[in-house]
Amino acid sequence: MSDQNPDTENFDPVGKHTLEVISGATRFNKWMYAEIKPFLKGDILEIGSGIGNISQYVINNGYNITLSDYNPAYYKYLQENFSKTPNVRSILQLDLLHPDFKTEYAALEEKFDTIFMLNVIEHLKDDPIAVDNCKFMLKQNGHFIVLAPAYNWLYCGIDKELGHYRRYTLKKMKQLITDQNMEVLNGQYFNFLGTIGWFLFGKMFKRKMLGKEMNSFNQLVPIAKLLDKLFMKRIGLSVIVTGKKKI
Repeated sequence: MSDQNPDTENFDPVGKHTLEVISGATRFNKWMYAEIKPFLKGDILEIGSGIGNISQYVINNGYNITLSDYNPAYYKYLQENFSKTPNVRSILQLDLLHPDFKTEYAALEEKFDTIFMLNVIEHLKDDPIAVDNCKFMLKQNGHFIVLAPAYNWLYCGIDKELGHYRRYTLKKMKQLITDQNMEVLNGQYFNFLGTIGWFLFGKMFKRKMLGKEMNSFNQLVPIAKLLDKLFMKRIGLSVIVTGKKKI
């Protein structure tokens, strides 16, 4: 990633470092994208695009996508790096917890066929309101895909430094979706092997940021994928749930 936005470091230093570390983990990013790809359709909105780690895979597959981020530095980065990309429809600075969201973003009502947010919802203090506002932007029968860190017992200093309010169980995430009157199409855990690494580096070694260990994990992705199949996606570092807006 080019360092075109030094203000990002001042605004979100740990987040920026984490995104940069993960950007180099191409096997991991491809794997994550493969897990959500079956549920992508139509016009897509990504919430919390950051520096475009997953955005680029959606773009490369030819989907029409709108990128967004609340952080002004990431928003600027997205404009500088993606505004001329043909199938990027728009780039928005979007505040899911705006106190008058449905008025402020009235133009986005029922605009998208798919909305996805990966490792974002745990940063939002009022997650039910965030999900309800996503539903507002979805067309009827539209898909809402959310990936978030799993298990509160794994909460550690890395979570705190990243500004995470919580981690989720699959049951809790499904409940969050159904409470907003959406149907759950699919729910699973993701990345069993990652739970071991997170426990070791976050809980036992008390690390505050991801580091070079992500490069090592990237090499282990084929084994991680095999373990997820073995455990039938019933345990993992993250939860992934896809909901559908009811007619």
